[in-house]
Amino acid sequence: MSERTGKLAMGRVALTVNDLDTVGAFYENAVGLHRLSSDGTTAFYGAGDVILLELRQDKSARRRTPRDAGLFHTAFLLPSRQDLARWTRSAAENHLPVVGASDHGVSEAIYLVDPEGNGVEIYSDRPVSAWKRQGEMIEMPSDALDIEDLLADAGHTRWRGFPDGSKVGHVHLQVGAIAPAEQFYSGTLGLGITWCYPGGTFFATDGYHHHIATNIWNSRGAGAREYPSTGLASLDIRVGRDRLEEIRLRAQLPTASADRLVLADPWGTEVVLTG
Repeated sequence: MSERTGKLAMGRVALTVNDLDTVGAFYENAVGLHRLSSDGTTAFYGAGDVILLELRQDKSARRRTPRDAGLFHTAFLLPSRQDLARWTRSAAENHLPVVGASDHGVSEAIYLVDPEGNGVEIYSDRPVSAWKRQGEMIEMPSDALDIEDLLADAGHTRWRGFPDGSKVGHVHLQVGAIAPAEQFYSGTLGLGITWCYPGGTFFATDGYHHHIATNIWNSRGAGAREYPSTGLASLDIRVGRDRLEEIRLRAQLPTASADRLVLADPWGTEVVLTG
C-alpha cells in the first residue's frame, strides 16, 4: 500500500524519566529492547534499527502518581508466540518482576512495571482466524494465561533480546473520563471502537484488535496533566497522508504542507501523527 493509504501503525513512545540510567537498564535488560543510541540525557531503544522507545531525562520533573492521567502501559508486540515463549522462559530464569499474565483471546501477554511506575506489556498476537467476535466488536477477555502451554513453544533457541520485526503494538492510557476519550480517539482521530469493558474502551482501525485503549480504573476524575512530570511524554501514530488530512479537518486546524500533526488529548497527552 502507498503511504497515503497504508495501514495505521503505532510509532515510538517517549517517556520522561528522573533516572535515565536506571530506567534505561530496565528496558534493556528486563524488557529486552536494544539500546540504539544515547547522549546522556536522551536514549533510544528498539529492535533492529527501528526506535520503539525514547527516554528523556528530567531529574527535576514531578514523579507522576498512579492516579494521574497518562500511561497505563506500553505494549511491545513480538513477531511470534515462540518469541514470547522464549522471553517468558528467560524472565523466569532471571526472576524478573512480572506483575501479571493474561490470555486476551486475541493475544497472550505478560506485564511488568518499570522503576518509575510505567506499565509494560510484552505480547504476541493469535491468528486473526482465532479471534472471537460479538457483532462488529472483537472479544478481548482477561483470562488466566496458560504459562506451561506457552513455555512448550520456546524450543531450544535462547532469548537474545527483541528480534527484528518487533514493534509497539498498542498503547493503553489512563484517562479521567470515558466519554471525552471516545470523542478524541474515535471522533477526532477516527479510530473505531473495537471492545468495551466497564470503565475501558479499545480503539483501532484496519481490522486490528486495538491500537489505543483508555481506562478510568485508577484515574477516574483525573484532570489535565501537570508538566513537567515523569511518565508519557508523547506517542507517535503513523496514519498515512489521507488520514492525516481527514484528522486535520475534523480537528478544524489550518492546512499545512508538513506530513506531521501534533495534537493533545483532553488530558494533555501529546499525540504525534505522521503521514
